[in-house]
Amino acid sequence: MIYELRTYSFHQGKMPTYLKLGAEIGRPVRGNDYGICHGYWTAEFGTLNQVWHLWSYDSLDERARLRGELAKNPRWTNEYVAAVRPLLARQDIRLLNPVYGFTPPAQTGGVYELRMYRTVVGGAAPWSKAFRAIMPVREKYSKNVGIWTGEAPQPNEVIHMWNYADVNARFAARGACAKDPEWQAFLAANGHYLAEMTSTLLLPTAYSPAQ
Repeated sequence: MIYELRTYSFHQGKMPTYLKLGAEIGRPVRGNDYGICHGYWTAEFGTLNQVWHLWSYDSLDERARLRGELAKNPRWTNEYVAAVRPLLARQDIRLLNPVYGFTPPAQTGGVYELRMYRTVVGGAAPWSKAFRAIMPVREKYSKNVGIWTGEAPQPNEVIHMWNYADVNARFAARGACAKDPEWQAFLAANGHYLAEMTSTLLLPTAYSPAQ
């Protein structure tokens, strides 16, 4: 299985128009017939005027086939893509390999945190392996939503997503985890793999499958 994380950056003031098009045309037309949609989010903290959406496909070949079929859908190309394109300032795509596949939180609501770590060359595999091993300790404080390593365009990348009831719950969970001796040992043993770390706080759109 391959995941695709798409980031759309909009010209200032255009994102509400895009969200309306997504709710009324994009999601109804596409559904899950051309890849499985796991979530749609807007950036609350981090780079603003952005929408993030996560998809999965059985394989890269299946992704190519389904996107080719989608391009033949006249409603998609004429009503949706043609209207969305002028709103966009930039599109970024990440193809990802699952360490843990996407698991929606048990309860709806709250905020999502997307953390992206660029590792040293060759560091994504050993860091993600160690991260998976320590996950029972980390999940004592909050549940993981998904972990992936980069396939393209950045092979030395690990991406992981979390859900919290609110921002205060996030601070509390991360503060408690930071005091855990086993977590501290994990950080000490594996910190040398990491070169850059970024975090974006996301809110689900009204039409996101994951709420």
